Amino acid sequence: MPPKKSKPPLGDEKAGSSSSKADPSNEFITMAWNLTDMVVQKICEEEPWAVANVLKLLDDGCSIPFISRYRKEMTNGMQAEKIRDVAAAGEELKTVEVKVAAVFKQVTKSGKMTGGLKGALRNARTIEEVEHLYAPYKTGSKTTLAERARKLGLEPAAKVALDEPWKFNLNNFVKPSQKGLASYAEVEKGCQHIIADIISKDKDCLDKIRNLIKLNGATITSTKVKPKKGTEEHPDTAKFANYSAYRISLNSIRPHQVLAINRGENLKILSVKVVLPDNTVNNFKRWCELRWVKSSAPGAVQGLVKTSIEDAYNRLIFPLVVREIRSELTKNAERASIDVFGQNLQRLLLTPPIRGKTVMGVDPGFKHGCKLAVTSPTGNILYTGFMFLQPNNAYAQRNMIADVLHQHRCETIAIGNGTACRETETYFADLIKNGAFAPLDVMYCIVDESGASIWSVSPDAAKEMPDLDPNLRSAVSIARRLQDPLVELVKIEPKHIGVGMYQHDVSEKCLKDALDGVVEDCVSFVGVDLNVCSATILRRISGLDVGKAKKIIDHRDKNGQFINREQLLLVKGIGPKTYEQCVGFVRIFTQSSTLASSSHNADNDTKDEASSETLTKTGRKRKAPSSKSKTTKKAKTEVKPNPLDMTCIHPESYHIAEEVLNKTGSEVTEIGHLSIRSKMQRLLQTTSVQELAASLIGSTDTQCGVPTMQLILDGLQQPMDHDIRAEYEKPLFKKSLVSIDDLRRGVTLTGRVKNVVHFGAFVDIGVGESGLLHTSRIHQRLLRRGQPLGLGDKLEVKIINIERLRGQKGQKPKTKIGLDLVAVL
Repeated sequence: MPPKKSKPPLGDEKAGSSSSKADPSNEFITMAWNLTDMVVQKICEEEPWAVANVLKLLDDGCSIPFISRYRKEMTNGMQAEKIRDVAAAGEELKTVEVKVAAVFKQVTKSGKMTGGLKGALRNARTIEEVEHLYAPYKTGSKTTLAERARKLGLEPAAKVALDEPWKFNLNNFVKPSQKGLASYAEVEKGCQHIIADIISKDKDCLDKIRNLIKLNGATITSTKVKPKKGTEEHPDTAKFANYSAYRISLNSIRPHQVLAINRGENLKILSVKVVLPDNTVNNFKRWCELRWVKSSAPGAVQGLVKTSIEDAYNRLIFPLVVREIRSELTKNAERASIDVFGQNLQRLLLTPPIRGKTVMGVDPGFKHGCKLAVTSPTGNILYTGFMFLQPNNAYAQRNMIADVLHQHRCETIAIGNGTACRETETYFADLIKNGAFAPLDVMYCIVDESGASIWSVSPDAAKEMPDLDPNLRSAVSIARRLQDPLVELVKIEPKHIGVGMYQHDVSEKCLKDALDGVVEDCVSFVGVDLNVCSATILRRISGLDVGKAKKIIDHRDKNGQFINREQLLLVKGIGPKTYEQCVGFVRIFTQSSTLASSSHNADNDTKDEASSETLTKTGRKRKAPSSKSKTTKKAKTEVKPNPLDMTCIHPESYHIAEEVLNKTGSEVTEIGHLSIRSKMQRLLQTTSVQELAASLIGSTDTQCGVPTMQLILDGLQQPMDHDIRAEYEKPLFKKSLVSIDDLRRGVTLTGRVKNVVHFGAFVDIGVGESGLLHTSRIHQRLLRRGQPLGLGDKLEVKIINIERLRGQKGQKPKTKIGLDLVAVL
C-alpha cells in the first residue's frame, strides 16, 4: 500500500505561489543565543540541566509550588525562590525574543532590513538594545542622521571608506544644487554619520565596551538640581540631602540607593550621571581604530573614520551604554526590593496561628473611638462594639470591657498597630496592671493591621459580613489575624500589607506577580482542608484560580463534603492538569470524609429506592435487577476515603507509599501515629533512603528518587496536626509597656523584627517607635546558623543612639533610635 501523502502544515497550502515567496514579511528570525544558556548565565550557581528542566516544566503549565515539591529530581532540589528567579529570567528573555520578532517583521515589511541590522537583532539581549536598533525605523519617528545620508545615496561611499579605502573619492557625490550634497564637507559629514551608525550597531563593538565596563567599572553621580528662578524648592528636597553631592562606584551602590536616586531624579530634585573611567574610553576608541581604520588607507580616509569613531561613541554608543547601566541597576534594585518584600511577606504569612483562644480585636482610633470585636477560637463573631480612650464615664467603660471579657472567657487582646495604637496599648496595660479583669489572666499583643481598613470596605468583606458596620469589620480582621494570620491575610491584596520599602517605586505588575507567587507558595505548602476551607484561601492553592475555587466550593455545597481527593475530578472545570497541580496541596481528613462517605452512600441508596417507587407508582413494568447489575451499580456509586489523602504525598506516588507501608508491616490507618514512626525508624536503621528508593524501582511502574522517597517517608510519619508554621516565632504577648521617655543609651531591651530592608532591620521594642538595627550592627556570629534576620524574629538589642526630632506642623515629634544586636532569642 503506497504511503499517504503528507498534508502540508496549516497555512502552507499556497507555499508554492509566487506571491508568498515574494512577501518578505513572511520571513522569520531566530535568536543567535540559546534561551537556556542565557538563563544559566544569569542563574550561574544552578546546574544547566536543572535550569533546562525548570523551563520545560514551566512551559508545560506546571506551577512553581508543584515543581518545588514534587519534581525535585528534575530540578536538583531547587527551592521555590530559585525556581521563581529562573522563571523571571526566562520571561525577560522571551520578551526580548517577541520584541525582536515584531521589529524584524516591521522593518522587513518596510523594505529597510539589512544584513547588519538582522545580525544585530539576532544578538540583542535586552529590550533597550532592541529599542536602540529599532529607533531609526519607527513609524513617525524622526529620521536619523545616518538614514538621511543613506537616502542621499552616500552608503556606497561609506562602505568603500571602510572596506576599500584606496578607492574612496567623495568628489563624485558632490551635487551643488542638492541640500546635503552641496559641498565636499556636507558629503563627508554624511559619510561620517553612516560609518558612525555602522560602528554603533556592530556586535563586537558593543561587546567590547560592555566588557571594559565590567572590568574597570563606572561611577554614578547625583547632584542637587537648582530650582528655576521664581520657583520654590520641592517639599521633599530635604529627604534627598544624602544624595545632593553623591558619588559611588557601580559595584558598590546598594538597591535602596538606586531607588532613592531614581525617585529624586523623577521628582526633578536630583540630576544623575554615569561616568566611565578615562582608560575605559581611551582603550575602547583605540580598539575601534585598530578594527575599523586600515593602515593602508590614505590619511584623509583614516581621519574620516577616526572622526566617525569619536562621533559613534559620543552620540550613539555612550548614551546606549548609560541607558543599559541605568536600566540594569533599576531592574536589579527593583528585583531586590521585591525579594525583600516577598521574604517579609512570607514570614508574616507563616506566623504561627494562636489556636484554641477566644480573642478580642481592637482597631484603635481617637475621634470615632476604638472598634472592638470578640471572635471564638474558630473565628466566629461573638461580640462587636466601641470604646473611647477618654470616655465620659471611665468606670462604666472599664466594667463594660471586663464584662465582655468575662462573658466570653477571653484572655487575649489583639491591638492594631495603626493610629492611636500607643494610647490604646497604654489604656489596656493600665487596666491589666490594676487588676480590672481579675481573675482572668489577660495579655495583649500588637498586630499589624495593614490593609484591614481597605479590606473592610471591599465587596468581599461585605459578602462575608453583610450585616456588620465596615468600621467593625476591621476589628474582626485584627482578631482573626492573631488566630490564623494566613487565612486572614490572603483576603488582602499583598501590596497593601506594608512589609517592604520603595514598593511604590517598582513595577506594579512585577510586584503583584511576585507577591502573588509568595502567597501561593505559603498557602500551598501549609495546605488546606478541602472540606472546611473558603474560596478565598482555596483560590491561592497551586493550579487554582478564583473561578476554579468557586466551582469546587459550589460542588461541595451541592454534593456534600469530599470523601477523597479523586473526587476533585468530578468538579466541572477541573481537568487532569489542574488536578495534578493542586491535589497534593489539599487534604481530606479521615473523620470528616468517613462521615461524608456514609452520608454519600446512604443518599445513593435512598435515591435508588425513590427511583424504584416512582417507577412503580407510574404503572410501568419494572424488571427485578440481576445480582450482577446490582453489584456493578454499587461499585460505581460507593466512594471510600483514603488515609493517604491526609498527607502531603501526591496521588501519583500512592503506589510507592503503599509499598513502603508493606515493607514496614504497617496499615494505612496508622499514618500519622506513633506506631508507624517507630516502624519507619527501625526500617531506616537497616537501609538508607537511597537504598529504599532503589529497591522500589523494580516493583513499581515509575522511578522514585531520593527526594520523592524522603517526602513519602515524612508524609507517612508526620502527625495529622503537623503545621510548617510551628517552626517560626510566635507573636509576642505583653502585660505592661515601656515609655519612650525611659530609654537611655546602653539600655538592653527585647524586641521583634517588624520590617527587613537592604540597610538593616526595624525592630519593635515596645515604645511606639521602631529602632533601626543597621547592617553594620548585625553581627554574623550572633545569627542562627548564619541565617539572615526575618520578620517576627525575637531579638535582644542595646540602644546605642537616641535622636529626638521636631515634628512638622500638626504632627507629633519623632525619635530616631539606633540599636545594636545582642542576641537572637
